Amino acid sequence: MSELFLPCVYAFVACFAFCFVVNIRGRMLLFAPLGASLGWLVYIAAAPAASELLCYFFATLAVSIYAEIMARLHRAPATGFLLVGLLPLVPGGGIYYTMEYCISGDTAMFLETGLHTFGIAGSLALGVLVVSSIVRFYSVVRRHLRQKAGLPPA
Repeated sequence: MSELFLPCVYAFVACFAFCFVVNIRGRMLLFAPLGASLGWLVYIAAAPAASELLCYFFATLAVSIYAEIMARLHRAPATGFLLVGLLPLVPGGGIYYTMEYCISGDTAMFLETGLHTFGIAGSLALGVLVVSSIVRFYSVVRRHLRQKAGLPPA
C-alpha cells in the first residue's frame, strides 16, 4: 500500500516546492501539486498492465483533465496546473543519460536512450494535445449553439 501512495506524497512535496519557483499563489498553491500526485498515481497504477509509454500517456491524460477542471473552478489558466502537474513525469534522467552516452561516444546507447526519451516526451505532448483539443472543440461547439439559440456567450 505504501509503495503506491508514498511516491505520490513525494511528488506532491516536490511540486509544492516548485510552485514557489513559478510564482503560484493562493489556493492554487495546494491544488496544483495535487495534479502531480494524481499523475504519478495513475502512472504507478497503470504500470503492471501497460507499457511504459502508455503509462506516461495515461498519466498525462489524467493530469490534463485535472488541469482543465481546476482551471475552470479557480478561473485561472490551465497552464499553471499543467506545468506543475507534469513535472514528475518529465524524463530528466533520460535526457541526462542520452547526453552522457553522446559525449562518451557510445552511439548505440545514445540512440536507444534518446529514442526512448523522445517517446516519453511524445507521450506527454500527445496526452496534453488530446485533452486540450477536446476541451477547445467543446467550447467552440457550445458557443456556436448558444449563438444559434440567441443566448449571450458564456
